Amino acid sequence: MLDLHRLSLLRELAIRGTITEVAAALNFAPSTVSAQLSRLEKEARTTLLVSSGRKVMLTTAALGLVEHTNDMLAIMEEATAQLAEADSTVAGTVRLSMFQTSALALLPGTLRLLGTTHPQIRLEVAQREPEQALHDTWAGDFDIVVAEQYPGHAVPQLPDMLTTALVDDPLRLAIPATLANDVTQLTDAAYLPWIMEPAPAASRHWALQQCRVAGFEPDIRYSSADLQAHLQLIEAGEAVAILPGMLGGYRRPQVTWVPLDSAPQRHIFLAMRQASAQHPAVAAVAFAIQQHAQDAARG
Repeated sequence: MLDLHRLSLLRELAIRGTITEVAAALNFAPSTVSAQLSRLEKEARTTLLVSSGRKVMLTTAALGLVEHTNDMLAIMEEATAQLAEADSTVAGTVRLSMFQTSALALLPGTLRLLGTTHPQIRLEVAQREPEQALHDTWAGDFDIVVAEQYPGHAVPQLPDMLTTALVDDPLRLAIPATLANDVTQLTDAAYLPWIMEPAPAASRHWALQQCRVAGFEPDIRYSSADLQAHLQLIEAGEAVAILPGMLGGYRRPQVTWVPLDSAPQRHIFLAMRQASAQHPAVAAVAFAIQQHAQDAARG
C-alpha cells in the first residue's frame, strides 16, 4: 500500500521542482523529504526519481503517480467540504491570497461582513503577486486567490480551478495636479519621469507597451511594487504612472487622472480549486469578497 503522505511529497516535488523548495514550503528538513521519497520508491518497487545535475527528475512512473495523487487529494478535499456542509455552523480556516490594491480595497469590508455573518471563520491572508498566487492556490497553499489580468496578458490556465469575475477596473494615467493643463493625453507624458512596478510584473509590461505604441520610451526613474508609493510620488510632483481605479486615488486632489485611448481595464477575478469551492467557509469568503468588489472599483 502506497502512503498518501509520501505521495503528496512526490506531488509537491513535481510542482516546486526541487527537494529544497519542497522542504521550505512544508517546513521540513531536506533530508526528511529525501528519506520519505526514498521510502516511497521502495513501496512502489520502481524508480521514481533520477538525478540531473543538482536537480532530480521525475520518471514516467512518478508522473503517473502524481496524477493519481491529484485525484485522491481532490476527492479528500471534496469529502471534507461535504462534511462541513452537514454542519449547521459555518466555520473553519480559509487561506486567502490577495495583491496589494485588492487587499486595500476589498479586505476591510470582507472582514466586516464575515465578522457579522460568519464569526467562526478564521481568515488568514497573505499578499502575493497574482500569477504566483494562482499557482500557489492550485498547489494547495491557499484556498482562494484574488488575481488580475491586464489587457492582452493572459494568466496561466491551471487545471481544476474555478474562476469568478469580480470587476473590470479602469486604468488611467495619473499625473500631478499641477500638470493638468499640460498633460491631456499619454503622449504628453513622454518626457516626464515615470514610476512603474518592477519587472516582470504584468502591469509594468502592459504600461511599457502602451507608451511604446504611443511612440515613446518612458523615462522609468522609479520602481516599486507599492502602488501607494506611486501615488505619493505623483502627489509630490516627481513622477507619473498608469494606475488602476481600485487604488482609490481619485479622492486625492493633488492627483489628476487622464483617460487613455480605448478606456482600458484590468480584469479582477477570484479563483479556487474545484474540490474546495463547495466548502461552506470557502464559499462564504468568496461571497463576501464579491459583495465589495463593485463598490471598490469606483474609487
